[in-house]
Amino acid sequence: MPKRNDLEHKALQVIVNSGFRGILQSELWREMKASSREGSRISIKLENKGLIYREKELHDGRWTYRLYSRRRPVSIDSVMSCPCLTCFDNPRCEIGGTISPHGCERLTQWILESSTMESDPSNGEG
Repeated sequence: MPKRNDLEHKALQVIVNSGFRGILQSELWREMKASSREGSRISIKLENKGLIYREKELHDGRWTYRLYSRRRPVSIDSVMSCPCLTCFDNPRCEIGGTISPHGCERLTQWILESSTMESDPSNGEG
C-alpha cells in the first residue's frame, strides 16, 4: 500500500493537471485507485495546507466537491515542464544570440500558461 505522502503528492499532481476546470473528488479517487474515505482525508489535508480548495457541487443528483489547485507548489515539479530542460538548442541558447529565450515561442507559451494558472480569479487568490 502506498504511503500517505505519496498519495498526497499524486493527488496534488492530478488536481494541478486538471487546470481551471478542476476535478470532481470522486473522479480523482477513481483515477488514483484509492478509497473514498482515504481520498476525502487527503483532499482535506491538501486544503488545510493551502494547496487546493474545494467547492461543493451537485453532480448527478448527489453533493460532492470539485477540487481546484490554488497554485503550483514551489518545488522542482513546478519547473519540470519548462521546455528549456529538454530543448535541443539549449546549449546554444543565450540572450543576444541567434537562438535566445527572448524569441522562443515554446518558452513564451509555457510562461503564459504558468502565470495564467497562478493568477486565475477562480483559484481563490482573489
